[in-house]
Amino acid sequence: MTNKFNHRQSAHCENGVVSNLLYHEGIDLSEPMIFGIGSGLFFSYIPFVKLNGNPGTSFRIYPGYIYKRATNRLGIKTKMRTFRNAEKAMDALDANLEKGIPTGVQTSVYYLPYLPSQYRFHFNAHNIVIYGKDGEEYLVSDPVMDDVTRIKRSDLMRARYAKGVLAPSGKMYYPINVAKDFDLKPAIIRGIQHTAKDMLTIPVPMFGIKGIYKLAKDVRKWPEKVGERKAGLHLGNLVRMQEEIGTGGGGFRFIYAAFLKEAAVIMDMPELNEIADGFTKVGDRWREFAIMASKIFKQRTNVQGDYQLAADIIVDCADQEKVLFTKLRNLKFPA
Repeated sequence: MTNKFNHRQSAHCENGVVSNLLYHEGIDLSEPMIFGIGSGLFFSYIPFVKLNGNPGTSFRIYPGYIYKRATNRLGIKTKMRTFRNAEKAMDALDANLEKGIPTGVQTSVYYLPYLPSQYRFHFNAHNIVIYGKDGEEYLVSDPVMDDVTRIKRSDLMRARYAKGVLAPSGKMYYPINVAKDFDLKPAIIRGIQHTAKDMLTIPVPMFGIKGIYKLAKDVRKWPEKVGERKAGLHLGNLVRMQEEIGTGGGGFRFIYAAFLKEAAVIMDMPELNEIADGFTKVGDRWREFAIMASKIFKQRTNVQGDYQLAADIIVDCADQEKVLFTKLRNLKFPA
């Protein structure tokens, strides 16, 4: 049971899955375009929600929302299902494959044996495409891999039913009705407006720009509040969420900049190019933070003092992004 499927590598798993599923249906949209119209760029810092004992931090919107928003804004009908029973989830996947339907599934990174061991840890929001089956092995298009691979039924079942935060619960999703004559411009406008609104106006100080400022404030306090060892673990996890979990902080800014560059051409709005350049610069700044944080984590610097310098970089990122998202929110789009 093998189906023809074009695997294309991407920087981030959900973007790649959506792009590849739509490409299979004849719609060729880049990863940045999917990310932009899906309003994937976000920030949340929820210190009382722990991930492996560390404060919960995310540089993207909740898993699954990029797919929902992008397909909705393109007028594409989709099916998304979760299952209480693992065997029923696998049977439903098998039924799709019998019909030749490549299917997106949510998995735990930890239980995917084809990934290098250094990348396998307990994170339950990794998205892949299952596009066929050969005996007891499933054919996998994992967007972060350079080529297709395979996984045994038992391993895939375990990955689809990992426990903990963001438990996949057998989630699977796929397009069911794809219109080829969609208008990309309204989708771009809605994507930009939604992202800017979320980053600037959510009143809870754990989300958007307010969340970035709160993170900076807490980073300053970590060494004294929780001790240097635990503060180092918090910082190490923050870098992991920023740089390893699907491109994270800096990488998402680069992807968003690429989206705005594409949008500038499609919308005939050169001003988007300038804003895109700003996101590239702030992406570089987030990377500077990651480098400094890594040195602190490895205790190669003046630890106490450099927590303050690291927090200063986060504040600078927030300041820059506040300006950029304000410009996006104030844009006048052509009728």
